[in-house]
Amino acid sequence: MSGSSLKFGTSGLRGLVVELEGQAARRYTAAFLSHIKSLGQDSGGRVFLGRDFRPSSAAIAADCAAAIVAAGLTPVDCGAIPTPALAYHAMAAGCAAIMVTGSHIPVDRNGLKFYVPGGEISKADEAGILAALRDEPVAELAEVVGDEGEAATERYFDRFATLLPAGTLAGMRVGVFEHSTVARDLLTRILQHFGAETVSLGRTAEFVAVDTEAFSDAVFAPLAGWVQEHSLDAVVSADGDGDRPLLMDADGEFVRGDVLGLITARYLGAQTVVTPVTSNSGIERTGSFSCVVRTRVGSPYVIEGMTGAQGSVIGFEANGGTFVGDGVSAAGTPLSPLPTRDAILPLLCVLGLSAGKGVGVAELVRALPLQHALADRLQDLPSERSAAFLARLAGDAAYAEELFAPYGIAELAQIDGLQFRTSAGDMVHFRASGNAPELRCYVEGSTPEVARELLEWGLGVAARETA
Repeated sequence: MSGSSLKFGTSGLRGLVVELEGQAARRYTAAFLSHIKSLGQDSGGRVFLGRDFRPSSAAIAADCAAAIVAAGLTPVDCGAIPTPALAYHAMAAGCAAIMVTGSHIPVDRNGLKFYVPGGEISKADEAGILAALRDEPVAELAEVVGDEGEAATERYFDRFATLLPAGTLAGMRVGVFEHSTVARDLLTRILQHFGAETVSLGRTAEFVAVDTEAFSDAVFAPLAGWVQEHSLDAVVSADGDGDRPLLMDADGEFVRGDVLGLITARYLGAQTVVTPVTSNSGIERTGSFSCVVRTRVGSPYVIEGMTGAQGSVIGFEANGGTFVGDGVSAAGTPLSPLPTRDAILPLLCVLGLSAGKGVGVAELVRALPLQHALADRLQDLPSERSAAFLARLAGDAAYAEELFAPYGIAELAQIDGLQFRTSAGDMVHFRASGNAPELRCYVEGSTPEVARELLEWGLGVAARETA
């Protein structure tokens, strides 16, 4: 696979559709199953398959099924389903699973998310899969046995059925930005289950790549108008495979994913929070948790950080995808661990807290001692150019000081990418995406105006220096 776009990033294998479909998908699936076997793990005899609505996903899922049959196992189709629903169902059955999804990246790309019977694979598992990868072709013929899409969906719905007290969202009017996320129908059903009135918005039969961190993308332009037009208390949504949440409040303002995660962790009474370095630096200042563990960006790192953590444990990423660890309860009922990102959990917790306190989501957010944070990215930027820019920033102090002359550099952290603290205590963080040819820029400022200025400056500098 030398020279291929296919690689493991922050969550699964990603690359161009033309390089993933066919034998590549079969070979990576075969390597995954071989790796499981080498660990002495029982795959349960069955491997559950799910997919998003990308036009390439069904064919790639069939490729995965071919490799499963070739390995002497039974592929089970769960259809178009949120990634956390597939993972939860497979874990309950003690089986492995594969989700065909490119999440939020462009439609010409796709990917595979692998799950061992105990949950999402680790970075060590990724290395094991690559070591097991072979060039031999895998037979094309396969028959997917069984259809467990409805069973998986119902299990996932039942997970949330008692998360909030009955009728908690009664009187709330919530818009569901449906676009092409596989979570759209489940999200509507769950909101209605708790009494919310829902309004369907922006549903499309064509796949739309929705990055829930890139609020300036054109796909989000109608949302603020919908809030006013339909007198909504909030608009909610998720990315393509339903593991990253999106929420806009009644004022037409987006709520950052790390804020959704923070509110969720407080609502669920977490004692330990695990979150990447890109999440808001004010999380520690809230004083809400006994321990805050910072990690590199990517679900495998968050899951690793949650392993062995003390007390009740919640993990979340800057995109809002939330993980449930040990010892967590909701409304007095234990919430079983789910070591993969989930979009519906944080949306329910934030809306539930808003309804319970009788205040809007915006008021909940304003009460948090957080800096104002924004993020965006440069798209279609070859990885070698991002790497060269970051390497020069890290290795040439004079160059970095020259670039940051308008703000000064007080501190530099390199846990994942380069995170600069300015002389005024604000932050600019550059990081190459692990999923797509993009350079991401995260900023925190003392005021919304400072944050916007820093983001515009950061993206401008990066664009100029990588041109």
